[in-house]
Amino acid sequence: MSPLIDSHCHLDAGEFAADRDAVYQRALAAGVSIQVVPAVTRANFTEVEATCRRYPGCLPAWGMHPMYIHTHQADHLADLRHQIEAWRPVAIGEIGLDLFVPGLDRATQEFFYVEQLKIAREYDLPVLLHCRRANDEILKQLRKIGVKGGIAHAFSGSRQQAEAFIKLGFKLGFGGAFTWSRATRLRALAFELPLDAIVLETDSPDIPPAWVGKGRNEPAEVAGIAVALAELRGTTLEEVARRTTANAREVLGLTL
Repeated sequence: MSPLIDSHCHLDAGEFAADRDAVYQRALAAGVSIQVVPAVTRANFTEVEATCRRYPGCLPAWGMHPMYIHTHQADHLADLRHQIEAWRPVAIGEIGLDLFVPGLDRATQEFFYVEQLKIAREYDLPVLLHCRRANDEILKQLRKIGVKGGIAHAFSGSRQQAEAFIKLGFKLGFGGAFTWSRATRLRALAFELPLDAIVLETDSPDIPPAWVGKGRNEPAEVAGIAVALAELRGTTLEEVARRTTANAREVLGLTL
């Protein structure tokens, strides 16, 4: 079977501290040859870098997540530039807006989102987008600033929003969420959208697929997610693996 790519996982997370080596080996055994590991804060750059240096096929993305705005400082944007120059990432991320979690100041979120989009444009890099309840606001800034495409991570918007992202050169990340039978709207999107627009992801240790239940998610689950997508779309596992891997390579500029 064609190799698989987990286009969004947090292998550096503390949830993997006790068995990270085993988690990585299970991913390899499942056919996951590449894992994209996005940073979430300036302080987190160190953990992401150490993880990607330790595990072949783990590739970094540098960015500051909207859920951690209480830790971000304006001077961290200069640190982000330094980090990009020290180790060019596959993308700027995880960045974006979160209008679901209460207490996250919207103006501060928008400041860091916009400034990081400008950095992505400056360095000609794609972006990994966190878009919770904020797809229209995310798209508005993408149209204003213009970047080299990227991935709308854990996509859960409308068909119209999906098409807007695709028109701007983005792929849509699908993971464990669509595998739950109750996720009817998301399953419809996973069925209807062009396969050329979809990349696979886990967001591990979060967003576990249905067969994991409330347990810890991990990158090896991309294999099961690929099976679930193939079954939903009535196609072969090989077709899903081949095309979603090609999509990830294309949008992230991967040559490995």
